[in-house]
Amino acid sequence: MTPPDATDLGVLDQPAARRLLNLWNGQQAAYVAHRDHRFEAMLDVLRLHSPHDLTILDLACGPGAITDRVLAGFPHASAVAVDYDPILLRVARGALAGYGSRAEVHDVDLVADGWEEALAGRTVDAVLSSTALHWLSPEQLLRVYRAAARLLPAGGVLLNADHLRYDESTPSLREIARRHDAWVQQEAFAAGALSYSDWYAQAARHPELAGLAVERERRFADRPPQALAPLDFHLAALRAAGFAEVGTVWQYLDDHVVFARR
Repeated sequence: MTPPDATDLGVLDQPAARRLLNLWNGQQAAYVAHRDHRFEAMLDVLRLHSPHDLTILDLACGPGAITDRVLAGFPHASAVAVDYDPILLRVARGALAGYGSRAEVHDVDLVADGWEEALAGRTVDAVLSSTALHWLSPEQLLRVYRAAARLLPAGGVLLNADHLRYDESTPSLREIARRHDAWVQQEAFAAGALSYSDWYAQAARHPELAGLAVERERRFADRPPQALAPLDFHLAALRAAGFAEVGTVWQYLDDHVVFARR
């Protein structure tokens, strides 16, 4: 784990961070149809299965979208949010500052061995992630799932929301999903949503974030995008990682929320 102030160029104030989080939610919704329904399904699982004072681990948390929703919806919950992008980490720290000690944000590289040591032996009740783990190779993803299984107690759950693309065995569905993605993006951008790169351009207008661009580029220079693994791979990897029960709790075309219980 890198210390929280390892790339500190000044704290981003909470209003600016909350604005960037809101813009992030808008641009992500341009790429994920019915994105809020994903989160509703995840929170419903937590309400019906987990303790009211649960602790979550938010993997590749970005600017804090999942943690923000969980802590707002569960007044007695706490969260440990981790990411490796220095810009997103700075935004998350500012955006979640209003939750005080209920929210921790850590600089963690999920590709590194022993990344879970950032939790300092803490047990979590749920591991959550959204539109993030597709950056991992299949081997890396399996290692992350195994680490998550070690962190969870019996009955603890993992929920991963992401696009899990149709493969060549379902060419019609794959084409429908591709065309639907293009249509959703076209409509969202026409309505004023930012693109992914536009969001980073907005973030770079803040002096507290602009200086982190070089560090961000350095960290991800040798990590090209990965081919998106299909649903079957995720379910098989979760079983191999030691989860007792796996399945899906939500789906819209090729967008899923995958569930696993220890």
